[in-house]
Amino acid sequence: MRDPLFALRPWEAPEVTSWGRLPMNAVDRRAGALSLDGSWRFQLLPTPTSAPGLAWSSLQVPGSWTTEDTDDLPQYTNFKMPWGEFPPASPDANPTGVYERAVDVPAEWAGRRIVLQVGAAGSVLLVHVDGRPVGVSKDSHLAAEFDLSDVVRPGERASLRLTVVKWSDASHLEDQDHWWHAGITRSVLLYATDPLRLADVTVRTRCDGGLRVDCQVRDAGGALPEGWYVTGELDGRLLTQDAEYERFKEEDGRVSDFLGEARLTAVVEGVRAWTAETPELYDLTVRLHRADGSVADTSHHRVGFREVAIRGRDLLLNGERVYIRGVNRHDFHPLTGRTVSYDDMRADLVTLKRFGFNAIRTAHYPNDPTLLDLADELGFYVVDEANIEAHDHAHEIADDPRYLGAFVDRVSRMVLRDKNHPSVIIWSLGNESDYGAGHDAAAGWLRRHDPSRPLQYEGAAKLGWADPKVASDIACPMYAPLEDCVAHALSGEQTKPLIQCEYSHAMGNSNGTLADHWAAIESTPGLQGGFIWEFWDHGILQRVNDGRPAGRGGAGLYDNGVTAPGHRWAYGGDFGETVHDGAFVADGVVFPDRTPKPVMFEHREIAAPVRLAYVGGELRVTNHQHFRGLEWLAAEWELSLAEGGTLTAAAELPDVRAGESVAVPMPFTLPRDGGEAWLTLRVTTADEEAWAPRGTEVCVPQVRLRAATPVGSVATEDSPVEVDEDGLLVHPLLSAAPVLSLWRTPTDNDELGGMAVRWRAWGLDALERKLVDVRREGGSVTVVAEYATLAGAVRHEQVFTRVEGGVRIEETAQLPAALDDVPRVGSVFETVAGLDVLEWYGQGPWESYPDRSTGAPVGHHSLPVDELFTPYLRPQESGGRHGVRRFTLSAPDATGFAVALDEPRQVTVTRYRAADLAAATHHDELVPRPGCVVHLDAAHRGVGTASCGPDTSPGYLVPAGTHRWSWTLRVL
Repeated sequence: MRDPLFALRPWEAPEVTSWGRLPMNAVDRRAGALSLDGSWRFQLLPTPTSAPGLAWSSLQVPGSWTTEDTDDLPQYTNFKMPWGEFPPASPDANPTGVYERAVDVPAEWAGRRIVLQVGAAGSVLLVHVDGRPVGVSKDSHLAAEFDLSDVVRPGERASLRLTVVKWSDASHLEDQDHWWHAGITRSVLLYATDPLRLADVTVRTRCDGGLRVDCQVRDAGGALPEGWYVTGELDGRLLTQDAEYERFKEEDGRVSDFLGEARLTAVVEGVRAWTAETPELYDLTVRLHRADGSVADTSHHRVGFREVAIRGRDLLLNGERVYIRGVNRHDFHPLTGRTVSYDDMRADLVTLKRFGFNAIRTAHYPNDPTLLDLADELGFYVVDEANIEAHDHAHEIADDPRYLGAFVDRVSRMVLRDKNHPSVIIWSLGNESDYGAGHDAAAGWLRRHDPSRPLQYEGAAKLGWADPKVASDIACPMYAPLEDCVAHALSGEQTKPLIQCEYSHAMGNSNGTLADHWAAIESTPGLQGGFIWEFWDHGILQRVNDGRPAGRGGAGLYDNGVTAPGHRWAYGGDFGETVHDGAFVADGVVFPDRTPKPVMFEHREIAAPVRLAYVGGELRVTNHQHFRGLEWLAAEWELSLAEGGTLTAAAELPDVRAGESVAVPMPFTLPRDGGEAWLTLRVTTADEEAWAPRGTEVCVPQVRLRAATPVGSVATEDSPVEVDEDGLLVHPLLSAAPVLSLWRTPTDNDELGGMAVRWRAWGLDALERKLVDVRREGGSVTVVAEYATLAGAVRHEQVFTRVEGGVRIEETAQLPAALDDVPRVGSVFETVAGLDVLEWYGQGPWESYPDRSTGAPVGHHSLPVDELFTPYLRPQESGGRHGVRRFTLSAPDATGFAVALDEPRQVTVTRYRAADLAAATHHDELVPRPGCVVHLDAAHRGVGTASCGPDTSPGYLVPAGTHRWSWTLRVL
């Protein structure tokens, strides 16, 4: 007889969202469950209708088979489907995984209701027990539960088969910007309940301590037994039966024989409200009793008292307008694909917390439910997003009635699962799926079921940010230009909070103008924040010798963003796929091993809970939080003198309420000498926090107390500077003399934003120097050269003058008007080998650029040269330090040279020429040079975020015209 599940062919039936699957609920059944995680028998078949053979292997559950050494490898596409069939069709070649294992059903479960829970499987799951069909489920990111009570026997062994079909009609709804994986990616459980059970529990709280718990009760036998009742307690405090609700049920006819409803209430005096800054949680226990008082079922919840509301154009939490400092997050791991452990999720959130983030958008599907438990505990505002993205066929699917049920199913099941989490403050209907009847239908169900939270959907913006009729309570555009956001807020037409769902794209060396965005957000009523795209660089650890994922065996083969020899971070196209979107998957604020990129320090200072200001001789400290005082923080003052090193002193943070500021005494008396002076407040955690040990650095706000003293004339000497026959400086520590540089290895933003194409067309990547003139006068040598470009010749003049202990180089570059936007103007030279340590006074210690330098305080810094370079997944311009006043490059024996710059400049010191970086696609292809390649830039273009979003602001462009800079080179 033909199997009815396969006869149904659910992988090509969008109207079928499930069969035999139990309703979603918010009752946690993990306690007492039998874990089925571990090794399963496995076969990978070419199609869903292929019959399993005799050859079985083993595979770990949970996991993605695409990372576990099968022949079906990962594939990355941004929005284009990896196959050409139109919805709802799927390709004939359709990898299908068959998982089998035996399960010993506990004998003590006799008489109980037995349920199988599959945490996530994609994209279609078919369940059989002992060869009997049990059910079907779709949605790769939500659990599916099936009642096995009639197909297994307690005390006996059952054979469980889970068949997972990779491609289906549902794949068209899961067209998200990440790797295509397949498998059973979250835990599998078997649990038992009493026939009389809590079918669902809904918790509603108010920030004033009000609590309401609504319970649904069912019995496996159908009709409910007489006399059942529900009790509850909150941190040991008994809840009250809501008698008025009982009367309402009677009057409204809400009494049935098979569905019981009960409501418990309480008012908690002196309640500790939940916020992201103060994530206060209470333990709630709900018990279902039989008529004799015995307990039939119990449900535990962690409750946070908070309220979410929109008033005018402000999103309020507990009545306060809060900034949303968010990031988009996928479930991702470089070894296991979509399978992420508790420890990994906790490490994700700890990292975000330490760098000032307070919000997460679960892009673009409900994340593992453990993530929400952790967000409740650690303190994050969550936009919970339904698993809907029809990107490649968005317009067709949004109004397709065949997919209508899938829209409502995916939104409603997410809400039913996650509704009791205080961290979830906004629901999202999905991502990049146009806007149609499917969204309106899902929004209608959601608004009726949960009126306590707003909902958002970016696609509704096609009808305007202010349209009140669309299914979005928040204007949540994607990569809207900053000037458009400000103009909307000032237009008088804004009707909703404006919180960008994506606003700064972290691909490669990126996130320029982040500080400018936040300066505008904090100064413009109506703007309230946004979510950076995204948390991870989704590089998969790959073995170079065979091109396969390293899998679970790759643990320990990476550190600080760098892979071990023989391995690399793979991106789109590295697994032999022809349809892919390359390195666009590497667009996170952390590397694949969770090492922070430099932008994380930028964000940390922008989001700092403590601000420092120095105006009119008065020093002020501001508490820049929404709810919390400064008592959880400790601090130390640090005075950095350009000519006198660094001084420190103990700091006592003032008792100042959130949002307020206070004047504090100056901790130092400035010495008369010492030139430029900067005051830094190094702020750390005063005690253990859930996300940081005591002494963890939180922020380093800084103010300038005294400007630099203008540099006087340098005494010159009459001895001539040596230049060769080409007019190039001869120096014992330089292996290549300083010449003009207008080129940088294109960043991802440069490439995808189109700038690099223009720069190459001009010939900036292959400038040829032509000596025009060499003039000697006294102790100075003037060298004039020209560099031909297709936009006109660039004239470059260098004046070399002997000074005490070295040489001064004064440079001028004249760019023709057609070169109106170049990557840099400056000098580049190379050193001899052995100079391995850079010490500098300027911004640091981490990488910074003109439009991304807020997080790099001015001071005295030192790093080995090999640690200056930032290993972005695709090699590109990196390692720069902004605002450098002077630096030394030295060997272990302290020999080397010092460079003093005429004013703060962009300086880059690495082991690679621009051509070396441009020729490599991955870091395993790079070969460090023995010496250093040094760039001193008179002007350097901002990095922007143009790979997906706006370019840098006009003020950070490098224009045509005359550029002048000078520097002095002295031997140590």
